[in-house]
Amino acid sequence: MGKKKVTFQAPSMAGKSHPPLMKKHSQTDLVSRLKTRKILGVGGEDDDGEVHRSKISQMLGNEIKFGLREPAGLRPWILFSAVVFTAVALMALTVPSQLYEIVFEEEQTATSLSVRLYGGALLSLSLIMWNGLYTTEKVILQWTLLSEACYFAIQFIVTSITLIELGLFSNSAILLLLSRLLFLMVTLSYYYNLGRRNRKM
Repeated sequence: MGKKKVTFQAPSMAGKSHPPLMKKHSQTDLVSRLKTRKILGVGGEDDDGEVHRSKISQMLGNEIKFGLREPAGLRPWILFSAVVFTAVALMALTVPSQLYEIVFEEEQTATSLSVRLYGGALLSLSLIMWNGLYTTEKVILQWTLLSEACYFAIQFIVTSITLIELGLFSNSAILLLLSRLLFLMVTLSYYYNLGRRNRKM
């Protein structure tokens, strides 16, 4: 009997169909990116309400957006404070007796040296006001407002105690106390609202 030759044909690789590749869904990819950003500590809001897109911006901060969150009237208030501080300081340095008489409505009882020292300190504080007027850095503006608030608070307390001890309650002195109290409230309001963002409900 003749032997039949059996031949085996290897399946053609070209004709073999591959299963379609599984594509990652965009939603799954988004969730993965959000998890990664959460682990890195970015993408959330910081204490100032600012969202950082990278770790570098979170560490260095973003002062560009800060200018948009300045309270209304902040720059005019700092300008007003700088002008008033400079004017009063120059008066205390040049004409201390007249400045004392204007405030307390009586002849000067303190030495001119003490009034001039007050003028020198006030002039130094006015330089901080002038510097804060032209800066855009949040920290400098906060310290400028805090220094101004401390000055108004200390002046209000010291002046009140002095008027009580001397028994002087002139109209100018009372007006001075009320103005310092008002300036203190305005300055603290700007300090509190500086850099804060109105959150959407």
